[in-house]
Formats: sequence, structure tokens, C-alpha cells
Amino acid sequence: MLQIHQDTHPGDIVVCRAIGELDAFTVSHLREALAELAVSPRLVIDLSGVTFVDSAGLGALIGGIRRTREMGGDVAVACDRPVLIRLLRTTGFDRIVALAETVDEAAWVLDPREKIPDISGSFGP
Repeated sequence: MLQIHQDTHPGDIVVCRAIGELDAFTVSHLREALAELAVSPRLVIDLSGVTFVDSAGLGALIGGIRRTREMGGDVAVACDRPVLIRLLRTTGFDRIVALAETVDEAAWVLDPREKIPDISGSFGP
């Protein structure tokens, strides 16, 4: 079973959260969601709730990233699961899209201007 949730992060960044197993049986849900979100100028795909990914799941992710970029958007992936991060790096997935541990870090990759902290006056004499 795979659940897909969508919300908006500050800076008008759309977040697509997948929860569950991403495999040949559930991949159509992700494909549909990413096809709808392909018009987003900045998209974060959050895989932190994904417990399993097979080759069909990787294919759907790559296809969604490609479509978003073809529409002029940019994409980053958030994932804090070590096993899944290892899979994404082993397959070379991290060479086609930025990987971050959190949604906030992935959003920063897409628009660092939104996250620059105000440090003026923080240095003492």
C-alpha cells in the first residue's frame, strides 16, 4: 500500500510525500501524483515514509523528475532512511537529483534565498 500526500512548504515549494511501499503494484499512484505536480516550479519528493522501493518505483521517480524538469521546474528528494539512501546512491539516482535528509534541506537546495538566516548583529565585540 502506498499513500501520497501533498502540501506546500514556505517559498511556494510543493512537497509530495510518499508513505508505504513503492513497487510495481503501487507505482501508478506515484506516477499519477507526479504527473499532476510536474507543473510545479519547485518540487520536493519526500521519501522518508517509504519502506521499500523496487525498480518500478525508481523508474516512476525518474520519470516524474524528468517531466517536472521538462516543464521548467526543479526537483529535490528528501529521505532520512539509510537503507533507501544507500539504494539511491548505489543506483546513481543521486547523480540526477539532489538528495537531502529533510524536507527543509531539500527546499533549501531548491531556493536557498528563502532560507538565509539573518545573522546581523549576532557577533559581539
